[in-house]
Amino acid sequence: MEEKKTFKESALFNWFVNNKTVTVLLVTLLIFLNVFVLYKINFIFSPVGDFITTISLPIVLAAVFYYLLNPVVNFLEKKKWPRVLSISLLFAILAGLLIWGIVELIPAAATNIDNFSHRVPTYVDSSQNEINKLLVNPKFDQFKPQIDDIMNSVGNSLVDWSKNFSGTLATSITNVIGHTFEVIISLVIFPFVLFYLLRDGNSMNEKVTQILPPAWRKDTSEILTDMNKQISNYVRGQVIVALSVMLIFLITLPLIGLRYAVGVAIMAGLFNLVPFFGSMFALIIASVIGLITGGPLMLAKVIIVFVIEQTVEGRFISPLVLGAHMKIHPITILFVILTAGKIFGIWGVIIGVPAYAAAKVIIVHLYEWYREVSDVYKTNEEVIEEKKS
Repeated sequence: MEEKKTFKESALFNWFVNNKTVTVLLVTLLIFLNVFVLYKINFIFSPVGDFITTISLPIVLAAVFYYLLNPVVNFLEKKKWPRVLSISLLFAILAGLLIWGIVELIPAAATNIDNFSHRVPTYVDSSQNEINKLLVNPKFDQFKPQIDDIMNSVGNSLVDWSKNFSGTLATSITNVIGHTFEVIISLVIFPFVLFYLLRDGNSMNEKVTQILPPAWRKDTSEILTDMNKQISNYVRGQVIVALSVMLIFLITLPLIGLRYAVGVAIMAGLFNLVPFFGSMFALIIASVIGLITGGPLMLAKVIIVFVIEQTVEGRFISPLVLGAHMKIHPITILFVILTAGKIFGIWGVIIGVPAYAAAKVIIVHLYEWYREVSDVYKTNEEVIEEKKS
């Protein structure tokens, strides 16, 4: 009597279920079907989208400060400080820095911007005179018409901007006031979210896994732990790199005599929170300021300083701070920022990379789980051994 074959020994399993190509095609088909269905019923999720948009600012702010402050709170807790007392002390320090910034930095920055806008016509005239002196050399005769056109265009644009600065500023303030209520609500909610994250963040993993079936808890806990490590490494690393870049420019830009060097250094540090594109924006702003305040020579100095900074950051600071913790190729980061920025705008640029890092952790764990339960990645010898056992 012929022995009855099991399902794993059947042709259906070997040619369809246990086939890498078929598995990949089926998973891809299911993903696209889900995307298509969600796209067709996206109106159902509109309230959810509005809710997420409303709470996104306080949550993102709280998450960033949580990853920055949590190591300090943990350190103080190890030194026998009550956790709530440590958090209260950090909140007091942050409140003091905020008050100092409102009282000192914002008025100073506004004054510098206003002074700069009024002096733009003078800077443009002097820059054009410097360039004209260089163009006296016969070697530049063939480029003189093009350079004159570019300088006139840039100069006229800057002069128009400086003349319309007050009106532009008034319009910007009006737009800001239109969103004031939303911003105020976010700033009011943010400290409460941050407080509870700092107080209960270390036990959040356990609380989440406790509501799951026992068989899922270990794997879910590992996924949440790895996601937390990836996001914390990115946030802390980017902030430290940005502060390092700001410090480098605070030292080097005043040395070359660039006007408004402190403001440029602060902007460069803030822009550097966005990988790749932040440095490019900072270079454009610094180059324009250098050109119109100091002419071509100052522009050359600014470019040299930025080349040195990029070399130091790329060769030493970023590898030392971020290291191999993120395990994301720079090209991948570039594509993630471009794609997320195109789809989600400024929020995509800000949270695209950490969201990708978290998603990568989930995908890697799912991949490892699939390798364990499926015969697709097992050798013939391993399959034969399993059948024997």
